[in-house]
Amino acid sequence: MNKNSRQYELFGPQRLDTTIHLPASKSISNRALVIEALLGGGQMPENLSDCDDTAVVVSALRDMPYEINIGAAGTAMRFMTAYLSTLDGQTHVLTGTERMKHRPIKALVDALRYVGANIEYVGEEGFPPLRITGSQLEGGRVEMAGDVSSQFISALLLVGPVMRRGLQLVLTDRIISRPYIDLTLHTMHDFGGRVDWTDVNVITVEPQPYIQRSYFIENDWSASSYWYEMLALAHDEDSRLELTGLTDGSRQGDSMIRYMFTMLGVKSQFGCTEQGVPTTVTLRKTGLRPPRLDYDFINQPDLAQTLVVSCALMDIPFRFTGLGTLRIKETDRIEALKREMQKLGYMLTDEGNGVLSWNGERCQPTLEPIDTYDDHRMAMAFAPACLRFPGLRINQPQVVTKSYPRFWDDLQSAGFTINS
Repeated sequence: MNKNSRQYELFGPQRLDTTIHLPASKSISNRALVIEALLGGGQMPENLSDCDDTAVVVSALRDMPYEINIGAAGTAMRFMTAYLSTLDGQTHVLTGTERMKHRPIKALVDALRYVGANIEYVGEEGFPPLRITGSQLEGGRVEMAGDVSSQFISALLLVGPVMRRGLQLVLTDRIISRPYIDLTLHTMHDFGGRVDWTDVNVITVEPQPYIQRSYFIENDWSASSYWYEMLALAHDEDSRLELTGLTDGSRQGDSMIRYMFTMLGVKSQFGCTEQGVPTTVTLRKTGLRPPRLDYDFINQPDLAQTLVVSCALMDIPFRFTGLGTLRIKETDRIEALKREMQKLGYMLTDEGNGVLSWNGERCQPTLEPIDTYDDHRMAMAFAPACLRFPGLRINQPQVVTKSYPRFWDDLQSAGFTINS
């Protein structure tokens, strides 16, 4: 396997039976890094993610150049915007890839300006790059739409404890991706932050500094989703997988994947240490499958690609709602899914308003290589399809380093053949 290849050809094993050591959660890693930076950067979290999205945050916080290029890392763009706003007297330009320069950030900039931040648009209004001059943020009561990216909300919350008056964040409209907001609150609590929901749509952050502590980051439930998909698509009913470092009762929103795949015939069983701490989850096939699947992804939009590919290849019609934010991710994921699934012979319907469905309509598959659009989740969600389409080809496979650098190595260890 040539790791610099522009295309991989994939063949899946007949049976899956292996243990996969999952990467650390990048969501928790990036939150913990910002908090550690606000504490003065004295102690790095343990089991830090080694993915690109975390590496750019580590590099930026270590070197602090005048111009900080975070590449395609959306979380880093949002979190660093808030963090740089707190650095009194320092000026930095925050930029990224061409795609990043077309991903909106106005809602976060407006909120930060309202609490005293000095942020200018270098190029197009409402989009990166940004010129940020840090200051002591005043804080206070701020309103923000709840149906924008949860990363905007989390970025603002993370710096709330260093604001002079703390922060009272009022979320208007429907609140999306709430588990990611709750993950932020949970991480802040772990570092002594005094933050809570004080009303159904209000989060209050007290102006109390974080507390330095050692911190261990759990493994990534988002990364597990592709292994759930592989087991669901595996032909051998005795196939099994063990995934390490996943905790039962995790605050990661994407831990819902275990319940979603229960409906698709995959059972999860946790193994514990003698002290009762979950260390691995074992996946087995049950043979169950629904006649169709309807699901609202408003809280777990990053799992949508995995479920779209899984359901179609299992011949399960679906209607998925709550996908509005997919259009402003690394790519327009709704359009990308429609285009790439058609290559495999599946005609998806974009109903508008964040709704994507498949009623069973098929077309002649072309089996052209799957394009990944600089989107790590496109590559990883489509890779398991080689279990049903041997010889499936994936373009630009290296995009997985954004969140799961060892993905292709792990596939090989599980018995997949990868030709480059």
